[in-house]
Amino acid sequence: MVDLTQYKQKDTTDYDDWFRSDQYHNSFLVKPDPDLDRVNQVGAQNGLPPIAVSTALGKFLNLLVTSIGAKKIIEVGTLAGYSTIWMAKAIPDDGKIITFELEEKHAEIARDNFVMANVLHKVKVVVGPAAESLPKIDGDGTFDLAFIDADKENNLEYFKQAKRLVRTKGVIIVDNVVRNGRVAVPDISDNSIEGVRRLLEYIKGDNEVEGTTIATVGEKGYDGFLYAVKL
Repeated sequence: MVDLTQYKQKDTTDYDDWFRSDQYHNSFLVKPDPDLDRVNQVGAQNGLPPIAVSTALGKFLNLLVTSIGAKKIIEVGTLAGYSTIWMAKAIPDDGKIITFELEEKHAEIARDNFVMANVLHKVKVVVGPAAESLPKIDGDGTFDLAFIDADKENNLEYFKQAKRLVRTKGVIIVDNVVRNGRVAVPDISDNSIEGVRRLLEYIKGDNEVEGTTIATVGEKGYDGFLYAVKL
């Protein structure tokens, strides 16, 4: 392995630096959107955990949907619908997102947000454990994109179902796979970390996909997402 320590930055950075950088770049690249601002406000008012994707990742998903011409999307983990709306705004009116949410309360809030954002006609919310609901979805090989951002313990099952559903050259993204670097520390373990490790081990031996992890820092701290393509 190549020694890259000579390229290591001498000055360390912290969350304040990452947050400031995100805010700076977003001020140029992300247009104000009251629909999206409302989602996070409503979520906070109703006690939902602040675990939606960052603004920058939301914009990335929007651009990805546009760039691959996605019309059919699977999403695992709706919460208040923040990432869903980012993607729904990029698909055509005859497109469809099927999004899976465990909690009925979250699903109700998300549906209200979809109405306010005028994207409800593009979105179907499935309530209940996604590990049980995903296998019931028909349309093998017809979806363009899958975005997985739910309980990490079931990452592998979600990924397998996503692989079944997306088309050849379709994209699967799994969020929160770096977890402040803890996934790469052997002595650290919890259910979420082990869920990520099982997924990585599976992909290593899977000749039907190629993937990479993109580490990120920003308003959501130090984390990253897995980007995979079905071959």
